[in-house]
Amino acid sequence: MKTRIKELRKARKLSQEELANAVGTTRQTITSIEVEKYTASLMLAYKIAHYFGLPIEEVFDFSEMEEI
Repeated sequence: MKTRIKELRKARKLSQEELANAVGTTRQTITSIEVEKYTASLMLAYKIAHYFGLPIEEVFDFSEMEEI
């Protein structure tokens, strides 16, 4: 899943480690999400979006998800 995390993080001059600590996860998880190897859980997605003060839809791109 595409995200804007890297873009938002760099705009705030945050390291992956700093963001990970702020949202209660690991740097490796943030890296994996940024390179699209891992999809964040709903709770983690909410925490990341909330950290940046944005709705989840402005941080995560759901357009490629299959409809049920």
